[in-house]
Amino acid sequence: MRRFDLLSRYVSAGPSGPAVRELRPARDQVRPLSKKQQVITGAVMLWMLCGMILLVGCAAKPAPEPQRHPSPMREEPRPAVSRPQPSPAPAPSPAPAPPTARPYTVLGQTYHPLATADGFAEEGIASWYGPQFHAKRTASGEVYNMYDLTAAHRVLPMQTKIRVTNLENGKSVVLRVNDRGPFVGNRVVDLSYKAAQELDVIRPGTAPVRVEALGRWPGGIPGRFFVQVGSYTQRENAARQVEDMRRNGYPGSRMVQAVINGQNFWRVQVGEFNNLDKAVSVQQELVRRSPGVFVIAD
Repeated sequence: MRRFDLLSRYVSAGPSGPAVRELRPARDQVRPLSKKQQVITGAVMLWMLCGMILLVGCAAKPAPEPQRHPSPMREEPRPAVSRPQPSPAPAPSPAPAPPTARPYTVLGQTYHPLATADGFAEEGIASWYGPQFHAKRTASGEVYNMYDLTAAHRVLPMQTKIRVTNLENGKSVVLRVNDRGPFVGNRVVDLSYKAAQELDVIRPGTAPVRVEALGRWPGGIPGRFFVQVGSYTQRENAARQVEDMRRNGYPGSRMVQAVINGQNFWRVQVGEFNNLDKAVSVQQELVRRSPGVFVIAD
């Protein structure tokens, strides 16, 4: 009702100054808010304030720009690739060992000849061999001469120079190894007849000795030596090999007939050589083609 009274007063008075003043209610006419209204009004204002803060915050935070370039992918480690290397040239095959340097078996026992005699020494029993083997072939291909200062040993290299000392009387002698043996019991060296005489071993037959290697026998053993490269039952085959050896730089090659148990054999031999070292040198050359070649003394 109060609003209508004020409005009627305004209309009746017209647009003058006093009428306007009457539109403003007096201070004592404003009704104060109740506590419930104050709580509700405060809550509304608080919600409005929170909403404005959220809107301002959202507007202030720019949206993240999409990445223009994709992040690089991490590469997996690649296995190292080695460049192909040229294959090394194959090493030349070593020449086969001469027959006297290869393992051999006697009476069920296998022996392995030493590659070198350096530092070799041993003690044991010495024996000797004489007339029953005189003029027969030794393991080195030489013909055994019981009057030479030579010896047989099971593993020392051929042409090794050794000193043999009789431990009972102190006598010693220097010998050349050119054969294999002995193959009985605890014997370590077989002496030639001449060597046994020098050491006073002829009468007892055996004696305790010390054997020491002194290196390779110096110089060449004089004589007539050949290198045997083949043996055939057909003469024509032997003749062809003789011609082949002559064409390959061995003009002294020859063919020798031998009869063994009623069977004819034709042996092909290269030579002649006036000392053993030369014959051994040629044998080592030929052993590449014919592993079974060996030196003989004529």
